[in-house]
Amino acid sequence: MARIAGVDLPRNKRIDIGLTQVYGIGRYIASKIVADLQIDSAKKTGDLTEDEITRLRGKIIQEYKVEGDLRREIDLNIKRLMDINSYRGLRHRRQLPVRGQRTSTNARTRKGKARTISVGRKSKEAARKSG
Repeated sequence: MARIAGVDLPRNKRIDIGLTQVYGIGRYIASKIVADLQIDSAKKTGDLTEDEITRLRGKIIQEYKVEGDLRREIDLNIKRLMDINSYRGLRHRRQLPVRGQRTSTNARTRKGKARTISVGRKSKEAARKSG
């Protein structure tokens, strides 16, 4: 089993697709890595030799920020924005969309489940009786 940057690559997928399981490596970078190392991109991850796995691991560690390092860098960038009280940092702190999307409707992924305030029939009847 190929293990790169702390991630077990799926055995039954092509190597250029399997590399995308590593955080920070997409399709383009994966195909570029495979081409640079002259590994057949149609080869399954389970069919790689130890030499090929070692070369892959070495190239990824040397040239790319992946997994923990990349996540840490992104978290530090967001924390810096919050610390300097920038507009983007404020939006991150309030857990609202950061890139200018509208929030009067939509934005439910970022804002969470909608909380409706009921102004129904019961409250009107109670107000009429008391007043």
